[in-house]
Amino acid sequence: MRFQVRERIFGVGDDYWIEDADGRKVYLVDGKAMRLRDTFELKDVDGRVLVDIRQKLVSLRDTMVIERGDEKLATVKRKRLSLLRNHFRVAMVDGTELDVSGRILDREFAVEYDGELLAQISRRWLTVRDTYGVDVVRDDMDPALVIAIAVCVITLAEKERDD
Repeated sequence: MRFQVRERIFGVGDDYWIEDADGRKVYLVDGKAMRLRDTFELKDVDGRVLVDIRQKLVSLRDTMVIERGDEKLATVKRKRLSLLRNHFRVAMVDGTELDVSGRILDREFAVEYDGELLAQISRRWLTVRDTYGVDVVRDDMDPALVIAIAVCVITLAEKERDD
């Protein structure tokens, strides 16, 4: 499953649509402006919230949490001691850990579990400015969760760059 993410660099509240390979709108990333911490909702085309993405207020390292309803799904944070390239760890609530690495700010990175590719994020497939692709490789992966992970990792990397 391949999706196109069209970011609006200076949009109020950081809202942007995610389209499928045929150009149909599938998800809306709804950024919540005027909040103390970064907060997003990933919604379907009917406006139903699929996942909430929030930055933890109190933590030693910048951390974001992905929730569905009142259930926590995952925690995303920068991996310690990753000197060569951007590296993030996604701790799933079931104890599984996903590895996210690559050139995050360039939108060229991969999501892996135990060395197996789960999703690839890349600008190379697309020619539209400020657009990148999310290719969910495994059929059993929840696309909304993969997109939420990409949003978290990019948000944390950009925040780190700006600090």
